[in-house]
Amino acid sequence: MAVRILIVTGDAAESLEVLYPYQRLREEGYAVHVAAPSVKKLRFVVHDFEDGFDTYTEKPGYTWPADVAFADVDPGRYAALVLPGGRAPEYLRNDPEVRRILAAFTEADKPVAQICHGPLITAAAGGLTDRRVTAYPALAVDMKAAGAAYEDCEAVVDGTLVSARAWPDHPAWMREFLAVLRSKAPLS
Repeated sequence: MAVRILIVTGDAAESLEVLYPYQRLREEGYAVHVAAPSVKKLRFVVHDFEDGFDTYTEKPGYTWPADVAFADVDPGRYAALVLPGGRAPEYLRNDPEVRRILAAFTEADKPVAQICHGPLITAAAGGLTDRRVTAYPALAVDMKAAGAAYEDCEAVVDGTLVSARAWPDHPAWMREFLAVLRSKAPLS
């Protein structure tokens, strides 16, 4: 049986932050399932940086089908969890099913990869107390308020929690996450 990885996301997730880990993990040989509020076609966005803007811009991105609804996720069937960024985490963190899923992974000490705004979910579930993390730099204050030590760097590994700032950090993020994942959930 294939080792399964769960990606928790929703509409307005950053396209690259969903699709890069999805494809990279499949390339390694893992089975990857996308969980969302309901089984439907999700609409992702693309964030970019433009001169003269104080923050990032947002444009429509790719669409992608969700494989499973949050309410139907059995965390015991999955070896690891990925929390992409974008705007999706802003509303997903309020979903009790998302917090249930994250708590199960945290309590079982399973690998969790979070990027950009994804740590908002971990913060809402109370999973950042006394942890070292990175996130989109504008969230540094949120990470500190959640009890974490914020580090402004490409990737931070704290036990089984691997975080990154945003899609430009993908190579470092996935390199570190795969090292943790291989140690906790080897393919053979």
